[in-house]
Amino acid sequence: MFNFLLNKPLGKYKNVIKKINTFYKIIEEYSDEKLNKQTTKFKLILQNEKNISIESILPEVFATAKEAIKRATGLVLFDLQLIGGIILHQNNIAEMKTGEGKTLVAILPAYLNSLNGKSVHIVTVNDYLAKRDSLLAQKILSYLNVKVGLITQDVEYHYRKQEYKCNITYITNSELGFDYLRDNMAIHQNEIVQKDFYYAIIDEVDSILIDEARTPLIISGKTEFKHSFYEESKDIASSLINQEDYEVDEKSRNITLTEKGITLCEKKLEIKNLYDANSPWIKYILNAIKAKELFIKNRDYIIKNNEITIVDEFTGRILEGRRWSEGLHQAIEIKENIQVTAENKTLASITYQNLFLLYKKLCGMTGTAKTEENEFFKIYKLNVIEVPTNKPCKRKDLADLVFQSEYYKWQAVADECLDMYKIGRPSLVGTTNIEKSELLAKMLDKLNIPYNLLNAKPENLSREAEIITQAGRKHSITISTNMAGRGTDIILGGNPYKLAEIIINKYIKQQLTSENSTMNKSINDDFFHIKHILKKINLKGLKIAIQSNTNRESIVSTMLSDKTQKNSITDVYNNIVEIYKISCEKEKNEILNLGGLYVIGTERHESRRIDNQLRGRSGRQGDKGTSRFFLSLQDNLFRIFGGSTIENLMKKLNINDNTPIESTILSQSLNAAQKKVESYFYDIRKKLFEYDEVINSQRQAIYTERRKILKSIYTKDCIISYGEETINEMLTIYEKNNKTTKIQILTQILQLLSINNHVNPQELNKMNYKDIKYFLYEQLRISYDLKEAYLEQLRPGLIRQLEKYYLLQQIDKAWQEHIEKMNLLKEYIGWRSYGQQDPIIEYKNEAFTLFINMITYIRQTVIYLILRSRLIINT
Repeated sequence: MFNFLLNKPLGKYKNVIKKINTFYKIIEEYSDEKLNKQTTKFKLILQNEKNISIESILPEVFATAKEAIKRATGLVLFDLQLIGGIILHQNNIAEMKTGEGKTLVAILPAYLNSLNGKSVHIVTVNDYLAKRDSLLAQKILSYLNVKVGLITQDVEYHYRKQEYKCNITYITNSELGFDYLRDNMAIHQNEIVQKDFYYAIIDEVDSILIDEARTPLIISGKTEFKHSFYEESKDIASSLINQEDYEVDEKSRNITLTEKGITLCEKKLEIKNLYDANSPWIKYILNAIKAKELFIKNRDYIIKNNEITIVDEFTGRILEGRRWSEGLHQAIEIKENIQVTAENKTLASITYQNLFLLYKKLCGMTGTAKTEENEFFKIYKLNVIEVPTNKPCKRKDLADLVFQSEYYKWQAVADECLDMYKIGRPSLVGTTNIEKSELLAKMLDKLNIPYNLLNAKPENLSREAEIITQAGRKHSITISTNMAGRGTDIILGGNPYKLAEIIINKYIKQQLTSENSTMNKSINDDFFHIKHILKKINLKGLKIAIQSNTNRESIVSTMLSDKTQKNSITDVYNNIVEIYKISCEKEKNEILNLGGLYVIGTERHESRRIDNQLRGRSGRQGDKGTSRFFLSLQDNLFRIFGGSTIENLMKKLNINDNTPIESTILSQSLNAAQKKVESYFYDIRKKLFEYDEVINSQRQAIYTERRKILKSIYTKDCIISYGEETINEMLTIYEKNNKTTKIQILTQILQLLSINNHVNPQELNKMNYKDIKYFLYEQLRISYDLKEAYLEQLRPGLIRQLEKYYLLQQIDKAWQEHIEKMNLLKEYIGWRSYGQQDPIIEYKNEAFTLFINMITYIRQTVIYLILRSRLIINT
């Protein structure tokens, strides 16, 4: 049984697995009631026995969770899944291939780490996965008396605190980050929703900590609107010619104006220097050219509800509510003739690297992490441990086919789909963006080949689970943009449970609404085959369940978990599942005889990891399968990073445009190009992390001070401390100056403390330094006590409210201005390298000075405002 454990580093888990399975044999005899009491038992052990660590109870806890999983789902975890759970608990990344049950594995360490009462977050890449996984976890953990929370984009802010209080909370990475930033902008303690960050399990960890780590999370506010700048910049950009007036660097997605282009812009704008610090034009013009050359509709964004909606380049999903910053979003709106919205100003920001480093314990799981293991260790101190598949992988990864022309590549892909459709072999075609997926769809339309299209467009995205469920059935052709983070396995022959759910959903919709549900051919055939069973569904009283559930895919799930609705649908659901089990198993055997799922890649991605994610959809759980990439020299990877080596090779071979090349040299060149790209983007992430590390220490200092003020009941000591620090800072400057300047500095201090009418700076200057300091300390306290007595007499408690208000207001205002200055500093600091200076060291030095200036500004402004506060009572 433990043969797979003989290889290091997994051999060390052998004894733990034996213990878990020994406990499991005992626990599977427990009643539901006794199983439910296990959680209370574990908590008491951890609370009352001092020498007991969480590791010592791991075997029994994992065995308990294993039994709960079996009772809730009917699935018994295999030993490799238990190892995956141990790896996660030990703060590592578990690399587990598609179909190996990562969703269930996460429940083991999450349950274990929730027993000490601290926060446990399971972080997913999108709302769909968070909802789906939390529903499954609720079903399992209800056996163990553990509360499961869920936070997605739809969860209103006032409910979030309750969800975070649950033992385990499922949440998307972006919502986690935005809640953290919002909490640190809160003006009242009750507005804070998150608890301390303790333990996080990141699903699709490479997608979140690598792909999305290139861009920081930003909370923005509206700024002054300058419509004419965008309009005129668009007109100028339209008149400029690529390669003559500007150069496009697709690798770094940047624009550089040539001398000719600069002169042309200055002439059109009637200005002397485009790069003058007081001229705003350069930013708008460069954004207009970026919008024109680098940001393409149906690749980088779609137009939804007459708004520009960003498409995530890594997952092919739309990013609701996200906007490009620095005026780029507005430039794209102008380009597409859409109403321009006001530009955003950064109010708070954090990188994913520094967000997840806030956790005391961090781990993750994915099917593809080995290629980035150095980065995981260097930045996050996470080791990647590969967990073998439960059954050997039988997938064949065929050599790439490279065409000289993109036209012939797409023709070959369409022909391959036709051949697979004819023999009945299911095929998944991965494309890099919406535009390419729709191009192939049109080609298949002309060949009269039925297909399912899955991309970021709302009409396709709403059927995601159904499309993926159908992708493993005979004759199915599925075209999809990037498959990262889809989270739904492609099961050969179809998933009987999902198919039953989909068909009942559609039947109920048809019967109780006027909607004409569209069905693909395979579902339609099944529909008529089992119509006599569907007619047994009691439709009375189901209208409310449907009206309260906008997600068509979850109507059946909701009714099956609702005690009042369960009886009306359970028998029908179970009957249909049994019918599908027989037909799906038969169909699976037929597909395996044809070779299993055929995955077709239409372009190599910038990262080998994302190619592996696509390949990994085939050959799950020991199934047969095949993958092959169809490429052309016009693909981005060749064009931007591949250099001329491959093109020269193909020219020397003198091969026709429509004849593909399949060679080891080509594959090696492609791998070298991908490694070059991975290295390039790693440098970008590393640089972003290095720069954000500087501001991160400042962010932590500001946020800690802010939290302290929010939680504090008595803030007078904070104000007095600010005042004394300000006096010290100004007296340090006073000591270094001549007599005239010294009088000016003392006058400023007296004005700041609002005592300039009572104390003569000339007389004060005659005292020694120590006496001046203690005299000013005393005057500060007297002045403040008088202000407090005055305000308390008018309205009791007002002074404490004012203190908190001014402290938070000035901290937030100063911090936002500081972020803006730091962003500007980051933009121009790179030029210091031309003066033989290290930009990052220069950035640290300048950032420190800016931070000290900000702190000084906050202290002085708070003291100035509060000592001049007046209560105006309207009569």
